Amino acid sequence: MVDGKGETIEVPSGQTVTLQDVIWNVPGPDGMTTRFRFLAPAIADAVDFDIAEADMIALCETFALPRLTEFGPQPEQVVISLSDRAVAFGDSAPDAVQFFESYRVEDGKCLWEMF
Repeated sequence: MVDGKGETIEVPSGQTVTLQDVIWNVPGPDGMTTRFRFLAPAIADAVDFDIAEADMIALCETFALPRLTEFGPQPEQVVISLSDRAVAFGDSAPDAVQFFESYRVEDGKCLWEMF
């Protein structure tokens, strides 16, 4: 796991999004998965899923893709998550608002995959 150190990333909606961490050493259902986890406090009340979904694809294509080589071989899957608060990976947080999307990387693009 790599700590995101609170790096702020611009997204289409204009909401404040910061990198919480990147996790690449935990296998996913389709093989090697790299997870980019972001804090997005506005999803708790001001940003709905449709808006957040556009932000997640933008985060995959403009933030995650250029950094994938930093974490080793190309993963089978990239997961982008937004959370209104920091939640430790693998922990249950019923009060947290969290959105997750899964993508496969093909021809330099993030293609949505159903979980």
